[in-house]
Amino acid sequence: MRTAFLVAPEGVEQVELTSPWQALSQTGDTPQLVSTRSGTIQAFDHLDKADTFPVDATVEQAAADDFDLLVLPGGVANPDFLRMDAKAVAFVKAFFEAGKPVAAICHAPWTLVEADEVRGRTLTSWPSLRTDIRNAGGTWVDEQVQVCRAAPGTLITSRKPDDLPAFNQAVLREVGALT
Repeated sequence: MRTAFLVAPEGVEQVELTSPWQALSQTGDTPQLVSTRSGTIQAFDHLDKADTFPVDATVEQAAADDFDLLVLPGGVANPDFLRMDAKAVAFVKAFFEAGKPVAAICHAPWTLVEADEVRGRTLTSWPSLRTDIRNAGGTWVDEQVQVCRAAPGTLITSRKPDDLPAFNQAVLREVGALT
């Protein structure tokens, strides 16, 4: 199994990157950090700089066909940067077009809104995205984790870092690592 974690060069909430990464790695998965630029990305702990992480591939080098799952970590700035990058948006859309599962937490659904992939789906997010999701044709719910199996592909969403245990379990169930 191969998972792509799509993040901008800076602004990702570190725990929303590292917690699902560790959960998937424990199953034998091979996570890959994909970004809009090569080099390293700067993670954040809320508004404070945290660690840096090496990029495995850029959105120009990677393809949805190379992966089984896409994870979109949040952070306020991260999805805002991603939704302004046409190649990042196309990378996200390709997972939906291929019917592959996508998991997004916190502010990450902003990128899904830009990709026009929330229409007809039920999802959750950080509460401030509620209106954006509704305006884009989605149904917003205030739940720890929401799994939407509307075609094409499964969409797994959560609201915030406190929801990571439920988010990780839903992702692991989706990839068959938990029953």
